[in-house]
Amino acid sequence: MEYPLPSALPKPEAKKLSFTTKFTYGLGELSAAIPGNILSFFFLFFLTNVAGLNASTAGSVLLISKAWDGINDPMIGWLSDHTRSPWGRRYPWIVCGAVPLGVFFVLLWIVPTFSNDGTLNQQALLGYYGIVGVLFYAAFTSVLLPLSALVPELTQDYHERTSLISFKSAFSVGGAIFALVLAQVIFSMVEHPSQKYLVLGIVCATCAVVSVYVSVLGTRKIVLKAQEPETLNAPVPPSLSWRSQIGYIFTNRPFLCVMGIYLCSWLGVQITAAILPYFVINWMGLPDHHFTQVAIAVQGTALTMMFMWSFVSKRVGKKAVYLIGMPLLILAESGLFFLQPGQVGLLYGLAVLAGFGIATAYLIPWSMLPDVVDLDELNSGQRREGIFYGFMVLFQKMGFAIALFLVGKILDWAGFIPSVAGEPNPVQPESALFAIRMIIGLLPTLILICGLVFTYFYPITREVHVQILHQLWERNHKS
Repeated sequence: MEYPLPSALPKPEAKKLSFTTKFTYGLGELSAAIPGNILSFFFLFFLTNVAGLNASTAGSVLLISKAWDGINDPMIGWLSDHTRSPWGRRYPWIVCGAVPLGVFFVLLWIVPTFSNDGTLNQQALLGYYGIVGVLFYAAFTSVLLPLSALVPELTQDYHERTSLISFKSAFSVGGAIFALVLAQVIFSMVEHPSQKYLVLGIVCATCAVVSVYVSVLGTRKIVLKAQEPETLNAPVPPSLSWRSQIGYIFTNRPFLCVMGIYLCSWLGVQITAAILPYFVINWMGLPDHHFTQVAIAVQGTALTMMFMWSFVSKRVGKKAVYLIGMPLLILAESGLFFLQPGQVGLLYGLAVLAGFGIATAYLIPWSMLPDVVDLDELNSGQRREGIFYGFMVLFQKMGFAIALFLVGKILDWAGFIPSVAGEPNPVQPESALFAIRMIIGLLPTLILICGLVFTYFYPITREVHVQILHQLWERNHKS
């Protein structure tokens, strides 16, 4: 795909963002990172070992809530694209969704008793966690999708976007580390299994809500200043029908590549996160505090590497960085399958190696997507960030929901024995232990290799993006 560059065309002005703007924008990512990582690392384990659900029912809870989470993404993305208000398109959704996000997150960590009959109680808990999960993810999407879609509105510069995403990603990883450290502190102070998760939920929800409002205050002037005042309440311009937009999404090759990269990256990472406590406790035979320490080692390394990968990206481009970093994660994932009980040092070594690759999973797909939005504007004449961000997250979440449902099913088929809160962990059969090793090692490895294939075919290089911006500049400045 070529975009001829007119030789006499002036360069589009690259506006640099201040450190404060980047910092406060990144801070908003805590509203996703803190609750999101607590759910990724603990929720499946909480459902089976604290709430007492069997693995299949727990997997069904995750399928229901995450499937809805995916479905509502393109809806909210489309609605935010077509919102007109004095606060622009995105901020009304962010501001109104923050408090419900916190409230429903807390409700996920309550263990109600509906019946003394075990079967009836399992069914009632499935309904409770399913409904609360749907409401939580509706609020979660209302905040996080419009917040993510602010990147193209904050800057059009190729490298500034990577820099902005590096702040977002740093807070994402930093929020994960903070959440894990917080969990370890709370777990050491609160002994009752269900109470410690509830306290963790309350503290994390408070941090998430506060971070949203600080981020809004720090970025809204830049975004609203970049928009013409008369357009903030202007009528919505004509656009493609909903069906036509879906059709266009599936014929947009660069977007399909980015979506594939993101889907494969986060399926691999989040499946590992969900099964990690089972691997550390049931296969490695380690106390539960090792689980949070291993997770902190992964996320701490990723945070350290984030800005290094951002620096390297300026030299070799986003695509090359992903192709360099992701094989390191693949090596670490495959190594976990062969890890044996007692090899604690090697466990932490693989955790550090995984952090090198995970940093690129945080950084690269989200910094590629704004470039796809620019190409779409060149082809269509419209800015449709919301629909792109919505569909990208839709397929990631749908895939993740199905994957976690299958994880629960595999554990159940393999004979995994759920725990009862306050009682010792049961001895798991060999079939369940092998399933845990397969889920943490072989399954993510295959998924991540698919991500490398999508990256190879991604067409928007640094040079192509410069051409896109020049053509946009030329079209917008024609007399």
